[in-house]
Amino acid sequence: MTAPLVLGLPEARRNEAAALFRARGLPTRRVEEWKYSDLARALGEPGFGAGTARWATGPLPQGVELFDLAGDDMPDWVQTHFGIQVPNVLSAASLASANGGVALRVRGTAAAPLALEFSGAGHVRALIVLEAGASLTLLERAADGARNSGIEIVLGANAALEHIRIAPRNASVAVEQVALKLGRDARYNAHYASFGGKLSRLELSIALDGENAEANLSGVSVLGGDAHADITTHVRHLVGRTSSTQLFKKVAGGTSRAVYQGKVSVAQHADGSDSRQSAKALLLGNRAEADLKPELEILADDVKCAHGAAVGDLDSDSLFYLRARGIPENEARALLIHAFLEDAMSRIADEDVREQVRTAVNAALDEVAA
Repeated sequence: MTAPLVLGLPEARRNEAAALFRARGLPTRRVEEWKYSDLARALGEPGFGAGTARWATGPLPQGVELFDLAGDDMPDWVQTHFGIQVPNVLSAASLASANGGVALRVRGTAAAPLALEFSGAGHVRALIVLEAGASLTLLERAADGARNSGIEIVLGANAALEHIRIAPRNASVAVEQVALKLGRDARYNAHYASFGGKLSRLELSIALDGENAEANLSGVSVLGGDAHADITTHVRHLVGRTSSTQLFKKVAGGTSRAVYQGKVSVAQHADGSDSRQSAKALLLGNRAEADLKPELEILADDVKCAHGAAVGDLDSDSLFYLRARGIPENEARALLIHAFLEDAMSRIADEDVREQVRTAVNAALDEVAA
């Protein structure tokens, strides 16, 4: 990942991003972070194009302010934060190329979830700022289209964001970079449901920059056919007494490919950091593939960090147990797959949103099993 852009006016940040993208171009499999996802090959010559993808929101809850990034006269809060968190070359590409996007600021507690959808082809940007003590539930949806989305999120002291992202099967290549900075006592709880595409990738760069900041990530992927879904995370514990958890469950059938790369970095003197990450995948056929790569980089002494990964088929003992009680094999396998995914989905706090994710997962499982 590249270093963040230096502070400057938004237009200067765009110019710097454009220079970075011109210098590096699209990542290939020779780049370590992209060894499992051949973006250049999947995109082909046209790339993402020069257009700007579309965005739309649902009704704005009280306390939420919106600014259209295609407009003039950026307010101070947008100028302060927009274009600061640019963790990689694709984020630089969206910053340089997008002629529109959305900025949201939350002050106080938003009483209802806010819906945000990206659609169409091209580049697009979003900025989400939660002021000190603010809270929001964000329901993000990613529609079809060859798209490169860059999202910056800033959580002030004691702010709390629940972020649920649902990405249905996409016939095109779609990538999204989410960069977050968490202040003291801030909390980010997120769940990402992905159903793949020609190539789909969600990349997260999370900076725990204040004491007692907390990031809890979970996600499910259900892939069939030749779908490809990649989630790559980098959680940085920059100060002490911060915590993070990651739990990702993947089901892959057909000739699909499921990818998880999770890196946790603990900075020097960030004592008291606590990090746990787990990734597991079920392969439903001999031609499906899962690549799980958890990684730790620890430069402090007093920390609690653990990671684990496992790939396999359903547990034969559990399957035998259900079969012995008269449950047909197909139904028994379905029960075990649902149970496998449930502990990740159960982390979604909002019951209505959790049911939306379950409904999407059930429909995808029906297609994979068909």
